[in-house]
Amino acid sequence: MTIPEEGFLLRIFIGESDRHGHHPLYEAIVLKAREQGMAGATVLRGVMGFGKHSVLHTAKILRLSEDLPMVIEIVDSRENVEGFLPQLDAMITDGMVTVEPIKVLQYKG
Repeated sequence: MTIPEEGFLLRIFIGESDRHGHHPLYEAIVLKAREQGMAGATVLRGVMGFGKHSVLHTAKILRLSEDLPMVIEIVDSRENVEGFLPQLDAMITDGMVTVEPIKVLQYKG
């Protein structure tokens, strides 16, 4: 798959314990992105973070969290990213989604 040099980065911030049906939300989002033909997706697990309620989530040994921050990044064309947003809206009940223009330097399939 080839994406244009000018692309868009879709970044989704959720919690590790967030669910969509019987599946982890991050997994459901990646599978839906694949089903929709998005160029690719990566899930990153954070070691520390907080959200709108200022509750600190950390992976420190003495304070194990079961709800670490998760970030899903998807890079694709503007049209594909904007077309995927309604899918996210139906899946995410608590989280944050950002979109920003990017310059793709290399993509080899």
